[in-house]
Amino acid sequence: MPLTRDFKETILKDMRERKGFREAMLREGIDALMAGEVDLGKDVLRDYINATIGFEKLGRKVGVPAKSLMRMFGPNGNPQAKNLFAVLAALQKDAGIELQVIAAK
Repeated sequence: MPLTRDFKETILKDMRERKGFREAMLREGIDALMAGEVDLGKDVLRDYINATIGFEKLGRKVGVPAKSLMRMFGPNGNPQAKNLFAVLAALQKDAGIELQVIAAK
């Protein structure tokens, strides 16, 4: 079921206004990617980018045109690992956080 515009706008507003929520969404997007939920991860990261840094500024930081980044994180996008990891590094730097992977038993 698609999200309603009001719900999506509420999420974007919360990300803009609440740092803890913003960081949780970044973690959620990356966790989804690592769990193999690529479409969900791209969707969450696309919303995160729109609510925070924006595709234009992100594109300048990673050296990839904004339109290419939008396609990468779109429903049919298939980002190359090099570009994906550059984006994740830039998002972490912009957020002032460093996420780490911890092995679970």
